[in-house]
Amino acid sequence: MVASAFTSSAVTGVARVASGCAVVLPLVVAVKAVPMVLGVMGFTATGITSSSIAAKMMSAAAIANGGGVAPGSLVATLQSLGATGLSGLTRFILGSTGSAIAAGIARFY
Repeated sequence: MVASAFTSSAVTGVARVASGCAVVLPLVVAVKAVPMVLGVMGFTATGITSSSIAAKMMSAAAIANGGGVAPGSLVATLQSLGATGLSGLTRFILGSTGSAIAAGIARFY
């Protein structure tokens, strides 16, 4: 009886850790994939790549804004991230927030 209770509790603990990892892993991959995804979209360190999604977004933003891209707009922010990547503070904040969310979700399983 004691061994059965111990095994059941161990299995439950392993299941909680596994469910927490299942939530945390995609968040880690998402944070790490941001520079790659931005590069594929056309937001690169050397500028916006011609004939890319980024170029189309920039064109639409410029037309809507009377000929220029407004500072702080989505296109400007994505280009800044594409050129410099995520700062250490940003990665820390995203990782901490993601971990807190994952821990909250894992508590229900």
